[in-house]
Amino acid sequence: MSVFEKQISRIKAKLVLAREADSEHKTFGASDHQYILHTPLKPEQVAAFELAQEIMLPACYKAFLTAIGNGGPSYMDSAAGPFYGIYPMEENTDEFIGAPSDYLQQAVNIYPGMPAAYWETLKHDLLVDNLADDVYTAALGRVFAGILPIGSQGCSYYHGLLLNGPHAGRVVNIDLDLAQPVFSFADNFLDWYEGWLDEVISGDLTADTAPWYGYRRSGSMAVLLEQYQSSTDPVFKTECLNGIVAKAVLGSVTTGQLEIALQQADQATHLQWLQILTKFDYNRAKPYLLASWEEHFQDIVKFIYWYAKNRCAEWCALVTTQLPMVQDGETFRFCTYLLTESQYPFGPLVAPFVNHALADIRVTALYTLGKLEDKSAYLSAFISGLKDESEDVIRTALQALSGVKDPQLLPIYKHLASKPHSADSYILSNLKRRLEEYPLTLQQLQQMP
Repeated sequence: MSVFEKQISRIKAKLVLAREADSEHKTFGASDHQYILHTPLKPEQVAAFELAQEIMLPACYKAFLTAIGNGGPSYMDSAAGPFYGIYPMEENTDEFIGAPSDYLQQAVNIYPGMPAAYWETLKHDLLVDNLADDVYTAALGRVFAGILPIGSQGCSYYHGLLLNGPHAGRVVNIDLDLAQPVFSFADNFLDWYEGWLDEVISGDLTADTAPWYGYRRSGSMAVLLEQYQSSTDPVFKTECLNGIVAKAVLGSVTTGQLEIALQQADQATHLQWLQILTKFDYNRAKPYLLASWEEHFQDIVKFIYWYAKNRCAEWCALVTTQLPMVQDGETFRFCTYLLTESQYPFGPLVAPFVNHALADIRVTALYTLGKLEDKSAYLSAFISGLKDESEDVIRTALQALSGVKDPQLLPIYKHLASKPHSADSYILSNLKRRLEEYPLTLQQLQQMP
């Protein structure tokens, strides 16, 4: 363990600093683990587990268990750590597959940078219908071979530790719904753990917009910026830039430095640097946003809404000019966000989109019109939605009509009640809510002439 002695000392000190920096437990999972770890294990306890499972735990992980702590008060008795923390040794080893002794000792089959096609091939057998139990278990074992579950991220997401091969000791993010695994950028478990503490202490993980830890390259803004500027490797530079985009605090970096980086950016990175400058200094970014509006309109409306909601009104004139030309649902949605956030009179602009060719745009248009105080003025638009071929559109129109009572709607409601609808459309349940405002029941409606 001597090779990790200095790092162990740093981690112990940083645990105290992290607890102080996040005294309100804003970091995801902190309210559960409270930065607490239980008593470390003795080396012979770790050796007994290794012998029982016929595996060799990476030295970095053993150093954590024997010098820092094992288990804690969090979910599944986890110790302080990213998300819900770090499982106690020997616990929850069957999270990935029910027979851990059969797959933990096998060679790891996944690796950083593996092509999507390789992953699709690896998991292929798991997607076949009506597999025999032993065949399914064997296929599951190949996917998760040599990976020890070490903590939960919530839902179907976990962090796992590679036990063997060239990347032994490295942490990987696992989705049991079989999305492709995402490797952390840290070289080993202790680097990954210390990186988490650094981002708690810096404030990156206590911010309201904190990203998921371990999915991007970690480090302070200053470190990532220096690494980005000094590297010539395009892959590494992209990793650094993706890490910078996710940052919540500037640290020692100034927005002037970010502006210089934007000015020096090539075409491939210009948009990301524009996003970063907007995030940290809207006033400094605004001239560049205006200059890039025509070329990057779809992205700029997102930047404004994400990072400068209180300045949305400054962009309404440009948005209203661009809106008639929008042909994708996401851009249209963000345009409506800007207009509603600035309390712009958007009704006449949005209403024509209830007849758009794309159903998701029709949905957004009706949802947005439903926010108006004078919804009854757009009754024809809502009626168009009620007669739509898409159940999503019909459901949205019903929801948007909350509070609107008009005799013209009853024949249409009666027609909707008589039509068959899929079980997950929730059209009838929403229709019942609208009828309660009259008040009427479905049976009464159907008896009306």
